[in-house]
Amino acid sequence: MSRAVRTETSDGVRSIVLCRPEQYNTITPQLRDELAEAIDQADRDPEVRVMLLRAEGPAFCAGYGLDWSTEYQAEQEASERPWDSAMDYRELSRFVEVYLKLWYAAKPTLAAVHGWCIAGGTDMVLCADVIMADHSAVFGYPPARVWGTPTTAMWVYRLGFEQAKRYLLTGDEIPAPTAAEIGLIAECVPDGELTERATALAERMARLPGNQLEMIKLLCNQTAENMGFASSRTLGTFLDGIARHTAEGQAFVARAGEIGIRQAVRERDDPFGDYGSRPR
Repeated sequence: MSRAVRTETSDGVRSIVLCRPEQYNTITPQLRDELAEAIDQADRDPEVRVMLLRAEGPAFCAGYGLDWSTEYQAEQEASERPWDSAMDYRELSRFVEVYLKLWYAAKPTLAAVHGWCIAGGTDMVLCADVIMADHSAVFGYPPARVWGTPTTAMWVYRLGFEQAKRYLLTGDEIPAPTAAEIGLIAECVPDGELTERATALAERMARLPGNQLEMIKLLCNQTAENMGFASSRTLGTFLDGIARHTAEGQAFVARAGEIGIRQAVRERDDPFGDYGSRPR
Protein backbone atom coordinates (compact mmCIF):
# COMPACT_ATOMS: atom_id res chain seq x y z
CA MET A 1 0.00 0.00 0.00
CA SER A 2 1.38 3.41 -0.96
CA ARG A 3 1.75 5.99 1.75
CA ALA A 4 -0.76 8.81 2.22
CA VAL A 5 1.72 11.16 3.94
CA ARG A 6 5.44 11.75 3.42
CA THR A 7 7.89 14.04 5.20
CA GLU A 8 11.07 15.97 4.48
CA THR A 9 13.21 18.28 6.61
CA SER A 10 15.34 21.33 5.82
CA ASP A 11 16.56 24.31 7.85
CA GLY A 12 14.54 23.42 10.93
CA VAL A 13 11.31 22.96 8.96
CA ARG A 14 9.57 19.58 8.74
CA SER A 15 7.34 19.43 5.68
CA ILE A 16 4.42 17.06 6.12
CA VAL A 17 3.03 16.36 2.66
CA LEU A 18 -0.34 14.78 1.86
CA CYS A 19 0.37 12.52 -1.11
CA ARG A 20 -2.86 11.03 -2.42
CA PRO A 21 -3.03 13.40 -5.42
CA GLU A 22 -5.30 11.25 -7.60
CA GLN A 23 -7.86 11.17 -4.78
CA TYR A 24 -7.55 14.92 -4.05
CA ASN A 25 -5.98 13.98 -0.71
CA THR A 26 -9.35 13.01 0.71
CA ILE A 27 -9.32 11.88 4.33
CA THR A 28 -9.21 8.16 5.03
CA PRO A 29 -8.29 6.18 8.14
CA GLN A 30 -4.85 5.59 6.59
CA LEU A 31 -4.24 9.31 6.03
CA ARG A 32 -5.47 10.02 9.56
CA ASP A 33 -3.04 7.56 11.13
CA GLU A 34 -0.04 8.59 9.03
CA LEU A 35 -0.69 12.28 9.69
CA ALA A 36 -0.83 11.63 13.43
CA GLU A 37 2.49 9.79 13.30
CA ALA A 38 4.14 12.54 11.23
CA ILE A 39 3.04 15.33 13.57
CA ASP A 40 4.10 13.42 16.69
CA GLN A 41 7.51 12.62 15.23
CA ALA A 42 8.10 16.24 14.23
CA ASP A 43 7.07 17.50 17.65
CA ARG A 44 9.58 15.12 19.29
CA ASP A 45 12.47 15.85 16.92
CA PRO A 46 14.86 18.44 18.43
CA GLU A 47 16.06 19.39 14.94
CA VAL A 48 12.55 20.57 13.98
CA ARG A 49 11.25 23.98 15.01
CA VAL A 50 8.33 24.48 12.62
CA MET A 51 5.99 22.12 10.74
CA LEU A 52 4.75 22.92 7.23
CA LEU A 53 1.66 21.03 6.07
CA ARG A 54 1.20 20.95 2.31
CA ALA A 55 -0.10 18.63 -0.37
CA GLU A 56 0.59 17.14 -3.79
CA GLY A 57 -1.76 17.17 -6.75
CA PRO A 58 -4.61 19.46 -7.82
CA ALA A 59 -6.16 19.89 -4.35
CA PHE A 60 -4.99 20.30 -0.79
CA CYS A 61 -7.86 18.22 0.64
CA ALA A 62 -11.36 17.73 -0.75
CA GLY A 63 -12.74 16.51 2.58
CA TYR A 64 -13.48 12.99 3.72
CA GLY A 65 -13.34 10.15 1.24
CA LEU A 66 -17.11 10.11 0.73
CA ASP A 67 -17.15 6.75 -1.03
CA TRP A 68 -16.00 4.87 2.06
CA SER A 69 -17.78 7.11 4.59
CA THR A 70 -21.22 6.93 2.95
CA GLU A 71 -20.80 3.19 2.38
CA TYR A 72 -19.86 2.79 6.06
CA GLN A 73 -23.00 4.62 7.16
CA ALA A 74 -25.17 2.68 4.69
CA GLU A 75 -23.84 -0.62 6.05
CA GLN A 76 -24.61 0.46 9.61
CA GLU A 77 -28.16 1.42 8.69
CA ALA A 78 -28.66 -1.80 6.73
CA SER A 79 -27.88 -3.77 9.89
CA GLU A 80 -31.14 -2.40 11.38
CA ARG A 81 -29.35 -1.64 14.64
CA PRO A 82 -30.28 1.71 16.23
CA TRP A 83 -27.73 4.46 15.74
CA ASP A 84 -25.23 4.34 18.59
CA SER A 85 -24.41 8.02 19.17
CA ALA A 86 -21.69 7.23 21.71
CA MET A 87 -19.88 4.91 19.31
CA ASP A 88 -20.30 7.41 16.48
CA TYR A 89 -18.80 10.19 18.60
CA ARG A 90 -15.91 7.95 19.65
CA GLU A 91 -15.10 6.94 16.07
CA LEU A 92 -15.30 10.47 14.68
CA SER A 93 -13.22 11.76 17.57
CA ARG A 94 -10.35 9.60 16.33
CA PHE A 95 -10.15 11.89 13.30
CA VAL A 96 -10.72 15.11 15.25
CA GLU A 97 -7.96 14.26 17.72
CA VAL A 98 -5.48 14.03 14.82
CA TYR A 99 -6.45 17.43 13.41
CA LEU A 100 -6.04 18.90 16.89
CA LYS A 101 -2.44 17.70 16.96
CA LEU A 102 -1.73 20.66 14.65
CA TRP A 103 -3.21 22.94 17.32
CA TYR A 104 -1.76 21.28 20.42
CA ALA A 105 1.70 20.46 19.05
CA ALA A 106 4.21 22.46 21.02
CA LYS A 107 5.82 23.67 17.78
CA PRO A 108 4.21 26.08 15.30
CA THR A 109 2.27 24.59 12.39
CA LEU A 110 1.93 26.37 9.05
CA ALA A 111 -0.37 25.15 6.26
CA ALA A 112 0.08 25.89 2.55
CA VAL A 113 -3.21 25.38 0.73
CA HIS A 114 -3.89 25.10 -2.99
CA GLY A 115 -6.93 23.96 -4.92
CA TRP A 116 -9.85 22.65 -2.90
CA CYS A 117 -9.77 22.78 0.88
CA ILE A 118 -13.34 21.99 1.77
CA ALA A 119 -15.53 20.10 4.23
CA GLY A 120 -13.37 17.84 6.43
CA GLY A 121 -10.31 19.45 4.89
CA THR A 122 -11.22 22.64 6.74
CA ASP A 123 -11.70 20.71 9.98
CA MET A 124 -8.06 19.75 9.57
CA VAL A 125 -6.42 22.87 8.21
CA LEU A 126 -8.13 25.40 10.48
CA CYS A 127 -6.29 23.74 13.37
CA ALA A 128 -2.96 24.92 11.94
CA ASP A 129 -1.49 28.02 13.53
CA VAL A 130 -1.04 29.96 10.29
CA ILE A 131 -2.61 29.31 6.88
CA MET A 132 -1.32 30.56 3.53
CA ALA A 133 -3.07 29.84 0.23
CA ASP A 134 -2.55 30.47 -3.43
CA HIS A 135 -4.91 32.77 -5.32
CA SER A 136 -6.98 30.00 -6.90
CA ALA A 137 -7.55 28.02 -3.67
CA VAL A 138 -11.12 27.58 -2.45
CA PHE A 139 -12.33 26.99 1.10
CA GLY A 140 -15.78 26.09 2.36
CA TYR A 141 -17.98 23.69 4.30
CA PRO A 142 -20.64 22.42 1.85
CA PRO A 143 -21.85 19.65 4.23
CA ALA A 144 -23.45 22.51 6.20
CA ARG A 145 -26.20 22.17 3.56
CA VAL A 146 -26.85 18.57 4.53
CA TRP A 147 -24.97 15.75 6.28
CA GLY A 148 -22.53 17.55 8.55
CA THR A 149 -21.31 20.23 10.94
CA PRO A 150 -17.71 21.42 11.45
CA THR A 151 -16.21 19.06 14.00
CA THR A 152 -13.28 21.15 15.20
CA ALA A 153 -15.52 24.25 15.43
CA MET A 154 -12.69 26.62 14.48
CA TRP A 155 -14.79 28.91 12.29
CA VAL A 156 -16.04 31.29 14.98
CA TYR A 157 -12.60 31.53 16.62
CA ARG A 158 -11.01 32.56 13.34
CA LEU A 159 -13.80 34.66 11.82
CA GLY A 160 -16.05 35.91 14.62
CA PHE A 161 -19.81 35.37 14.75
CA GLU A 162 -20.98 37.34 11.71
CA GLN A 163 -18.66 35.89 9.10
CA ALA A 164 -18.78 32.36 10.53
CA LYS A 165 -22.57 32.36 10.39
CA ARG A 166 -22.58 33.98 6.97
CA TYR A 167 -20.60 31.10 5.45
CA LEU A 168 -21.83 28.18 7.56
CA LEU A 169 -25.53 29.06 7.20
CA THR A 170 -25.14 28.83 3.42
CA GLY A 171 -22.22 26.45 2.95
CA ASP A 172 -20.95 28.92 0.34
CA GLU A 173 -17.48 28.55 -1.08
CA ILE A 174 -14.81 31.08 -0.07
CA PRO A 175 -12.18 32.01 -2.68
CA ALA A 176 -8.72 32.45 -1.16
CA PRO A 177 -8.62 36.27 -1.62
CA THR A 178 -11.89 36.53 0.32
CA ALA A 179 -10.61 34.08 2.93
CA ALA A 180 -7.62 36.36 3.53
CA GLU A 181 -9.79 39.47 3.60
CA ILE A 182 -12.15 38.11 6.27
CA GLY A 183 -9.38 36.55 8.36
CA LEU A 184 -9.96 32.85 7.73
CA ILE A 185 -6.36 32.60 6.49
CA ALA A 186 -3.29 34.76 7.01
CA GLU A 187 -2.22 35.38 3.43
CA CYS A 188 -3.16 34.79 -0.21
CA VAL A 189 -0.23 34.61 -2.65
CA PRO A 190 -0.01 34.45 -6.46
CA ASP A 191 -0.48 31.04 -8.06
CA GLY A 192 2.81 29.27 -8.56
CA GLU A 193 4.51 30.93 -5.58
CA LEU A 194 2.84 29.08 -2.70
CA THR A 195 5.47 26.49 -1.82
CA GLU A 196 8.31 28.99 -2.05
CA ARG A 197 6.50 31.65 0.00
CA ALA A 198 5.22 29.22 2.63
CA THR A 199 8.64 27.61 3.02
CA ALA A 200 10.25 31.04 3.39
CA LEU A 201 7.80 31.98 6.14
CA ALA A 202 8.35 28.67 7.93
CA GLU A 203 12.12 29.15 7.74
CA ARG A 204 11.73 32.72 9.04
CA MET A 205 9.83 31.39 12.05
CA ALA A 206 12.47 28.71 12.55
CA ARG A 207 15.10 31.39 13.15
CA LEU A 208 13.59 32.03 16.58
CA PRO A 209 14.68 29.88 19.52
CA GLY A 210 12.47 26.84 19.82
CA ASN A 211 11.43 27.72 23.35
CA GLN A 212 10.30 31.18 22.23
CA LEU A 213 8.16 29.68 19.49
CA GLU A 214 6.53 27.26 21.89
CA MET A 215 5.79 29.90 24.53
CA ILE A 216 4.28 32.35 22.03
CA LYS A 217 2.11 29.65 20.45
CA LEU A 218 0.87 28.55 23.87
CA LEU A 219 0.06 32.12 24.85
CA CYS A 220 -1.92 32.80 21.66
CA ASN A 221 -3.81 29.52 21.72
CA GLN A 222 -4.81 29.93 25.35
CA THR A 223 -7.19 32.73 24.34
CA ALA A 224 -9.30 30.27 22.34
CA GLU A 225 -9.13 27.77 25.19
CA ASN A 226 -10.42 30.43 27.57
CA MET A 227 -13.31 31.07 25.15
CA GLY A 228 -14.49 27.47 25.46
CA PHE A 229 -12.79 25.83 22.50
CA ALA A 230 -12.88 22.37 24.12
CA SER A 231 -16.65 22.44 24.66
CA SER A 232 -17.28 23.90 21.17
CA ARG A 233 -15.43 21.11 19.39
CA THR A 234 -17.11 18.47 21.58
CA LEU A 235 -20.48 19.81 20.51
CA GLY A 236 -19.38 20.14 16.88
CA THR A 237 -18.21 16.53 16.75
CA PHE A 238 -21.40 15.25 18.37
CA LEU A 239 -23.69 17.36 16.16
CA ASP A 240 -21.87 16.12 13.05
CA GLY A 241 -23.02 12.62 13.95
CA ILE A 242 -26.58 13.84 14.46
CA ALA A 243 -26.52 15.67 11.11
CA ARG A 244 -25.53 12.46 9.35
CA HIS A 245 -28.49 10.64 10.91
CA THR A 246 -31.31 13.13 10.40
CA ALA A 247 -33.98 12.23 7.87
CA GLU A 248 -32.23 14.51 5.37
CA GLY A 249 -28.82 13.03 6.15
CA GLN A 250 -30.08 9.48 5.69
CA ALA A 251 -31.81 10.48 2.46
CA PHE A 252 -28.50 11.89 1.19
CA VAL A 253 -26.76 8.58 1.90
CA ALA A 254 -29.56 6.63 0.23
CA ARG A 255 -29.39 8.89 -2.80
CA ALA A 256 -25.62 8.42 -2.98
CA GLY A 257 -26.22 4.68 -3.05
CA GLU A 258 -28.61 5.08 -5.97
CA ILE A 259 -26.71 7.48 -8.22
CA GLY A 260 -23.19 7.60 -6.75
CA ILE A 261 -21.72 10.02 -4.25
CA ARG A 262 -20.40 12.51 -6.78
CA GLN A 263 -23.76 12.94 -8.45
CA ALA A 264 -25.48 13.20 -5.05
CA VAL A 265 -23.06 15.97 -4.09
CA ARG A 266 -23.74 17.70 -7.41
CA GLU A 267 -27.49 17.59 -6.74
CA ARG A 268 -26.87 19.17 -3.35
CA ASP A 269 -24.72 21.97 -4.73
CA ASP A 270 -26.42 22.67 -8.10
CA PRO A 271 -28.96 25.12 -6.62
CA PHE A 272 -26.05 27.17 -5.22
CA GLY A 273 -23.89 27.04 -8.36
CA ASP A 274 -20.58 26.57 -6.57
CA TYR A 275 -17.89 23.95 -5.85
CA GLY A 276 -18.21 21.20 -8.46
CA SER A 277 -21.48 22.74 -9.69
CA ARG A 278 -19.87 26.05 -10.58
CA PRO A 279 -20.55 27.07 -14.22
CA ARG A 280 -17.50 26.47 -16.37
